Amino acid sequence: MKKQLAKLTKIELRDVWPHEALDFTKWLALEENLDALSEEIGIDIKLIGTEVSVGKFNVDILAEEENTGHKIIIENQLEDTDHDHLGKIITYASGHDAKVIIWVVRDAREEHRQAIEWLNSHTDDEIGFFLIKIELYQIDDSNPAPKFEIISKPNEWAKTVKTNSSGDAISNTKLQQLEFWENFKDFVRTKDTAIRLQSSRPQHWFDVSMGSSEAHVALTVNTREDLIGCEVYINKNKDLYNFLIERKSQIENEIGEVAIWVDAAKASRIKISKKVNGIFNESEAKDNFDWLYKKTILFQTVFSKYFRDFKSK
Repeated sequence: MKKQLAKLTKIELRDVWPHEALDFTKWLALEENLDALSEEIGIDIKLIGTEVSVGKFNVDILAEEENTGHKIIIENQLEDTDHDHLGKIITYASGHDAKVIIWVVRDAREEHRQAIEWLNSHTDDEIGFFLIKIELYQIDDSNPAPKFEIISKPNEWAKTVKTNSSGDAISNTKLQQLEFWENFKDFVRTKDTAIRLQSSRPQHWFDVSMGSSEAHVALTVNTREDLIGCEVYINKNKDLYNFLIERKSQIENEIGEVAIWVDAAKASRIKISKKVNGIFNESEAKDNFDWLYKKTILFQTVFSKYFRDFKSK
């Protein structure tokens, strides 16, 4: 028996969101919708506010990267890209010292796509511009469903080569780090489609959210000592760290090993590590990725419980 297929129909954005600020920006600022955008671009977005002033102008959405606190600006345009909005995103980025700039549009003109790619290739590896297309689709009489599509994004490989062009050894290490985290993400996707992973970057650490702006899981690679590691990174919250260290024995029992507890001025950490036979040794890659993945899930499970207890006390 043949199944009857439904009809997929594209919906005009203005039919659902008549006004950019009053309708679309308010919709996008909701947690579940920012989460969907986060999933698409690989960066955890936490809302700070909407229509936040920059001089006499207002940025549609001001947010921050959950794990780092880096500022994010989101400019919405339910029309095709234009020069006015291109100027606005640069103005807003400078006004808030943003590291991530997201331009959400109905469609992108070729000259503006090229402009975003030019900005990505001529800024350092801490700054990234995203050009995102938003569309709405409906199946028969269903509710419209949004779809984000990345038109342009930072090219981390190109940025790494450019910013480290002063020394081939440095460039090679950065590129290996970037490739390591990209391969790690591919490995995790084959095992777990629910976990949300950030964009890979050319650095020795990889952050994973724990649903809290005060702490996150940080995975690390130490090429000098051939160590891979997993840690809870607590950003400027001594009360939380003290709360956890009071329960040190119980926590270590739950994670199954003795951890290293680091109480530092800027950030405190609780970490474990594993000695490996070369960080970038391809023959051991799957074992290393599996260890990092399993420890991430373990740390998320164990420490999230203590975070909830800390907030409720």
